[in-house]
Amino acid sequence: MRQGKSEKGKRMKAMNKADESKKHVFIIGSKGIPAGYGGFETFVEKLTWNQINPSIQYYVSCQRDFGEYKRKLYKHNGAVCFPVKVPNIGPAKAVYYDWLSMKWAIRFIEKNCIKNAVVFVCACRIGPFIAMSKKKMQKLGIRLVINPDGHEWLRAKWNAVIKEYWKVSERLCVKYADFLVCDSMNIEKYIKENYAKYHPATGFIPYGSETTPSVLEDNDPKIMNWYKQWGVEPGKYYVNIARLVPENNYETMVREFIASHTNKDLVIAASLENNKFYEKLKRQFGTERDSRIKFVGGIYDQELLKKIRENAYGYIHGHSVGGTNPSLLEALGTLDLNLLYDVGFNREVGEEGALYWGLGEGELKTLIEKADKMSTEEIQGLGEKAKMRIRKCYTWERICGMYEEVFLNIET
Repeated sequence: MRQGKSEKGKRMKAMNKADESKKHVFIIGSKGIPAGYGGFETFVEKLTWNQINPSIQYYVSCQRDFGEYKRKLYKHNGAVCFPVKVPNIGPAKAVYYDWLSMKWAIRFIEKNCIKNAVVFVCACRIGPFIAMSKKKMQKLGIRLVINPDGHEWLRAKWNAVIKEYWKVSERLCVKYADFLVCDSMNIEKYIKENYAKYHPATGFIPYGSETTPSVLEDNDPKIMNWYKQWGVEPGKYYVNIARLVPENNYETMVREFIASHTNKDLVIAASLENNKFYEKLKRQFGTERDSRIKFVGGIYDQELLKKIRENAYGYIHGHSVGGTNPSLLEALGTLDLNLLYDVGFNREVGEEGALYWGLGEGELKTLIEKADKMSTEEIQGLGEKAKMRIRKCYTWERICGMYEEVFLNIET
């Protein structure tokens, strides 16, 4: 039976009613919650789940075609979730979605006369649209907080026109933000140095880490069947979990692993569907001729993924673009042996709890062969330092508390 307009209106009014004693924080830029995958989606899930201060009311934009977001306003983790319908228009879809989400938030704030509003934007996708909306936001007393993420304009997948858009968008986001939350000290330094003329107000809050072990036992059929499917053994493979894109240095990783004399496998867990870069790697290196190289596709069972990571000999991390990377934090919190591409935002996370490699021919090969010969004591020593870093600086409880301080203390 269809719900009457009056009943529906009462329900919406009750959910929408603005409590003037609260700080109202509107989060846009993630696909939504409950989180299925993705860094920003997991962040928003953890932020709302770990809420400490009851003075904050969260609102989260959710793509209407993402998971179960086909209802009207609903609540999850105490946050009001507002589905946003966006057409599938290719690469511009994420930009359009963020823009529609921001329009919804501004209209909602205006309609409900919300006085203590903060709009928090994940990533610098909609700089030009923020510039168009800034006067309206100022009139309504809305404060704008942005997490600029990493250097999106450096990603190899973008053509020259799109890269230029990303640069312009980043600049405008920095210019109009009231506060920028950087999840890497190197990103914060970059913002301060490259946009000094805007005198940006910034703060460093890293990404959080989930360090709970997998619920799967070592002999669980799920992991045992996976071993059999891919011909690997626990403790006898290196693993990499990331997007299969050039800026994650897969060409160096595969080249060096093939050149090495390791008797272990390299398990690469990444989506391969319609991935031209994957086809390029196969042609370039003949990966199908080296049985040690295992492209196992995307793994979306989180407990299985944890178990695969836990039972690996080591982790190889190649990210060269971005800030604090979620997969790196998960590796440091789980594995003792981590081989990281030597770039500032990887070193600031791993510090002395990891080993580092560069792009030069033979560098990663030599490091892999060295890692193969390390004693149990040496490897455990690295692992203790890595886990200490996670426990001290990257727990979700700590990160979420830091965000709450920003939201509560920013003037509106």
